[in-house]
Amino acid sequence: MEITYASPSSQNLSSSSQRSSSNVSMPAARPVKVIPLQHPETTSSSSAASSFGASVSKRIGNFKRMTWIQWIETFLPCSRWIRTYKWREYFQVDLMAGTTVGIMLVPQAMSYAKLAGLQPIYGLYSGFVPIFVYAIFGSSRQLAIGPVALVSLLVSNVLGGIADSSDESYTELAILLALMVGIFESIMGLLRLGWLIRFISHAVISGFTTASAIVIALSQAKYFLGYDVARSSKIVPLIKSIILGADKFSWPPFLVGSIILAILLIMKQLGKSRKYLRFLRAAGPLTGVVLGTTIVKIYHPPSITLVGDIPQGLPNFSIPKSFECAMSLIPTAILITGVAILESVGIAKALAAKNGYELDSNQELFGLGVANILGSFFSAYPTTGSFSRSAVNHESGAKTGLSGVITGIIMACALLFMTPLFEHIPQVSYQCALAAIVVSAVMGLVDYDEAIFLWHVDKKDFLLWTITSITTLFLGIEIGVLVGVGASLAFVIHESANPHIAILGRLPGTTVYRNTQQYPEAYTYHGIVIVRIDAPIYFANISFLKDRLREYEVDVDRSTRRGPEVERIYFVILEMAPVTYIDSSAVQALKDLYQEYKSRDIQIAISNPNHEVLLTLSKSGVVDLIGKEWYFVRAHDAVQVCLQHVQSLKETANAPYPLPDDKLSFLQRLLKSRGEDLSIAELESGAQRPPDFKDTDPKLEPLLYRKS
Repeated sequence: MEITYASPSSQNLSSSSQRSSSNVSMPAARPVKVIPLQHPETTSSSSAASSFGASVSKRIGNFKRMTWIQWIETFLPCSRWIRTYKWREYFQVDLMAGTTVGIMLVPQAMSYAKLAGLQPIYGLYSGFVPIFVYAIFGSSRQLAIGPVALVSLLVSNVLGGIADSSDESYTELAILLALMVGIFESIMGLLRLGWLIRFISHAVISGFTTASAIVIALSQAKYFLGYDVARSSKIVPLIKSIILGADKFSWPPFLVGSIILAILLIMKQLGKSRKYLRFLRAAGPLTGVVLGTTIVKIYHPPSITLVGDIPQGLPNFSIPKSFECAMSLIPTAILITGVAILESVGIAKALAAKNGYELDSNQELFGLGVANILGSFFSAYPTTGSFSRSAVNHESGAKTGLSGVITGIIMACALLFMTPLFEHIPQVSYQCALAAIVVSAVMGLVDYDEAIFLWHVDKKDFLLWTITSITTLFLGIEIGVLVGVGASLAFVIHESANPHIAILGRLPGTTVYRNTQQYPEAYTYHGIVIVRIDAPIYFANISFLKDRLREYEVDVDRSTRRGPEVERIYFVILEMAPVTYIDSSAVQALKDLYQEYKSRDIQIAISNPNHEVLLTLSKSGVVDLIGKEWYFVRAHDAVQVCLQHVQSLKETANAPYPLPDDKLSFLQRLLKSRGEDLSIAELESGAQRPPDFKDTDPKLEPLLYRKS
């Protein structure tokens, strides 16, 4: 025998002890466990202020309980892997991974510096100090940081409008930009603002990187074609410039660049597809430089210019200059910070999940910030995590941050001993090789597979991807980012202001209520609408909710309804279990809705509000306004109570001398109608004739008997 328990809200109702249309007597009455619905006092200490105070006290308590080892791990995350480092197991793979990434980074760093409009040496500087700093303060053990194509393009696009790339001030502004980006990242990490990045859709990031990759590739066309191309972050000026200069096309750089690019792509694909050849992926950039130099040396083009002097030695300590331009660089610094965080934290989280350890996003922000701040004092421009190098680092088996330290050592060796070698490289082969390296790297960022996936899975995200891509291509990187982020936030706001609302019905044979659209077999009851609100209720969505409730009041599906037949809705049950928050505007709107319903003889019932929502309703007087007896633990309890009231109303309407409507209110009519209620089983079956019954204490009777 299944017994359904009622909430104390049903205390005024009596239950039947036997079934009609059956001669089988019911079992003896059983005591019923009453599920109490606790109504908090308005003077409860669980106010917002006290909750905040409790949260602060809890955090302070956690700090007090921390051991000195935990304090060290908080400020120096590297101590976590240093304390547990397994030299025999980890050192060999870390050494191999660090060396591989270092060999890959040397030519890449010079390529990205050229893309940023800087001398190649600043790419090497940016791949030196920040790597060591991040290994100490960063929380990811596989992330490879340094210069990246996207940030380099942003630097070039912004600073190109302020100063000429050949001026010393251009370099000073790039270094100052690294300091500002580092400060912003550190502040976000210290204030634990990493959650802000969650509001930017993955579709926006994918669309932005895809469009940026196309722009970056076109910006390198001048090194393949042999003539100058307009410097722009928009696709139209780039294509126009390429077409207009076609008469200056030169075959030698095109052939050299194409051969190097083809070899790079082949090595990259072989390294991805075959594990025993994965070293080819990392060796590709260096191979491109050596190959380009060899080709030029063999064929001896008519005019050969050498790369020239590249400073040898480690960078000197110097304080960034040009602070008078700091205000004008703030928007760019914020933009680069956002892009760097999105690219870096996303990669770091994915690698942490694959390697089985937790990653603190806020610590990651702080580590990146400190790396950029200290890097700026050693002539580095903005750096962040690289997707390609991090993937190589992971595939090479890196276990800890020691692989990053080894990469930094490789960069130091390059600065100390290898720069004289670059002086004798022919300029044409050098530029073609670096351009091919950039194009090869950014081709992996063209994420057309993601667009196809979004088209099949979510048209809204596909629209976001398309909007971001098109605006980035045609209006520039800055506007593209702003439009993409703005569109992403607009979608979030739209979803919040138009939340999902469901009409609930009862699944046959259960006391479970589910969405009738998802479960067509679920049935509802005449005179009752059960509505579930699947979102917090606040000022932005309350009007939408009220409009939908009015629609549900009128537009009901009678084909699936059971119970006593009545012509209209008398009860609206709000299932509030998913509602996590309700604000003052929503409270006032709920009061207005109650008065509106009351004028039309409709009663609101509330089911399963959480503690904070119930406290807000209590403090605002809504609990007393609606009546404590209309708050229930479960939707099923509310339905049972409302069913008996519907039957009472039906009997009152069919009485020989019905009371005039203008004399008694809705609730008075409910109280006036007494006694002879149908059992819940009969009400659900739609029976019209009540059985004989005996008045019993509802606390001692189950509301529903069902044979097992």
